[in-house]
Amino acid sequence: MHLLDLIARKRDGGRLTPAELRTFATEYAADRYPDYQVAALLMAIFFRGLDDEEGFALMEAMRDSGGRLDFAGLDKPVIDKHSTGGVGDKVSIPLAPLVAACGLAVPMMSGRGLGHTGGTLDKLESIPGFNTRLSLAEAKAQVERLGCVLIGQTGEIAPADKKLYALRDATATVEAIPLIAASIMSKKLAEGLHGLVLDVKTGAGAFMPEPERALALAKTMVAIGERCACPTVALMTSMAQPLGVACGNALEIEESLEILRNDGPADTREVTLALGVEMLLLSGLAADAVEARGQLEGALADGRALEMFRRIVEAQGGDPRVVDDPKGVLPQAAKQEVVTAKRTGIVQSVAPRVIGRGIIALGGGRLTMEDAVDPSVGFHILVRPGQHATRGQPLAAIYARDTTGLEAGRACIAEAIVIDDAYVLPPPLISHRVSAAGVEELAPG
Repeated sequence: MHLLDLIARKRDGGRLTPAELRTFATEYAADRYPDYQVAALLMAIFFRGLDDEEGFALMEAMRDSGGRLDFAGLDKPVIDKHSTGGVGDKVSIPLAPLVAACGLAVPMMSGRGLGHTGGTLDKLESIPGFNTRLSLAEAKAQVERLGCVLIGQTGEIAPADKKLYALRDATATVEAIPLIAASIMSKKLAEGLHGLVLDVKTGAGAFMPEPERALALAKTMVAIGERCACPTVALMTSMAQPLGVACGNALEIEESLEILRNDGPADTREVTLALGVEMLLLSGLAADAVEARGQLEGALADGRALEMFRRIVEAQGGDPRVVDDPKGVLPQAAKQEVVTAKRTGIVQSVAPRVIGRGIIALGGGRLTMEDAVDPSVGFHILVRPGQHATRGQPLAAIYARDTTGLEAGRACIAEAIVIDDAYVLPPPLISHRVSAAGVEELAPG
């Protein structure tokens, strides 16, 4: 098969067959196609799209390009969750041990931060010694032993996707719905799941800011999951502002521990519980949402969720003392400064992309996968859109490694947090639920 033929056909609006897409994924994973030709095909797909059959075939081809997890014989339902990413989105970290404490098996496979969004793996690796690079055999053994593992995509899982994602990021073809859906679902459907819950972000800080496109992405992924006999539910959640207070790797571990102690910011807690409810419902361990939420709140209140996280940290080589003394164990920024309001008024916006770029400027994020990350830096965002603020009130705290970082942090907060006199109605935190039954609007949006 000549890749040039596929490039020309897709460029001109034609279709690619399942056999062609399978050969493409297999050959690219084996380094038999040059990046410059694959980049041309990705750009053709970006502009011309893939129909449902093409998108499903690409997902299958990427899923089948590597190994899979197999939990046959495990006496627990295997459920995972995936977020399309955002600023301050640390939900996977408290959610996985929380639902595991309620009886689920959770092979949580996450990614690293890239661009303006943070990555779960970078956050976990701010815990000294924490190892996210487990093999599939090691990950399976830990799930069977503890009920949960927190890992990154290994070379064994969907290697074609791993290569394609890196190339998509380098060629400005990330935001294509068929490519996003195929990428996410190829990894998740290689995990041997009984169910999948998706957190599809929308708003200014999301990769898919427009609600209509975010909803289309959610529907596409739900349809793929259902077609593969993996019941899938998506919640559309707001990324119109950062989630929670903490933005930055070690800071977000601290906030995750607050949630696991049955505390923490209301929005982080609510998204965690809402996704947990959906996971328990898919598993069959709860008859309805009220029962599911009761189980989750019980596991937070009695300490089972926190203890599960301690066991996961210890099992993956991390320092378990982080659970009791996070500030004593996690890296701490050398410089801290509080930024206050220069006027009284209503907080108009807290721009998440600006905050995300600010973390990179402080050294806490990456523009390429090779960039080193300082886990100690970041922000505490202390106000929300629609909130009344008075002159001199703290708006944010900057955590930096030096005075240059503090300067960058001040500039970031000055741009991100806008105060004026107009009344502001923030968007709903969770707007829609998407399942095989259709789209349910949960709040006006």
